[in-house]
Amino acid sequence: MTDSVPMTREGYQRLQEELKNLIRVERPKVVQDIAEARGHGDLSENAEYDAAKNRQGFIEGRIKELNDKIARAQVINPAELDTDKVVFGAKVTLFDVDSGVETTYQIVGEDEADIKFGKISITSPVGKALIGHQLDEEVRIKVPSGLKVYEIIDIKYE
Repeated sequence: MTDSVPMTREGYQRLQEELKNLIRVERPKVVQDIAEARGHGDLSENAEYDAAKNRQGFIEGRIKELNDKIARAQVINPAELDTDKVVFGAKVTLFDVDSGVETTYQIVGEDEADIKFGKISITSPVGKALIGHQLDEEVRIKVPSGLKVYEIIDIKYE
């Protein structure tokens, strides 16, 4: 897999912090937990040992995944973008034609998406559908609950 992974500067920094924590804190702790569990005797019936080995496998897998994403990262600063279309990093304010409700989303990378903070993935149905559209355009998006019709009422790059 050589595809770049788009992300904001904040998303990139979060991945680096998580990687640093896994390497400096979590990995040594799980190694210590394994050594301690070994000291309890028979490994074939040692639940603590099994749990620690499983945790070690998870940590090592996540370290590998993070290293890969960081290596392929394409860090995008939305404030430097000069476009009138919706692209990665845009904060888009939508007007739901059916309900009359306004919603603002920022289009971010998969690892940064968090709907509670108004951040949606560029690979989500809404994120994909918004890409390339302009201010005042109507966008029809097929979502699990049916067809949604939005009007783009604002696009910002901050």
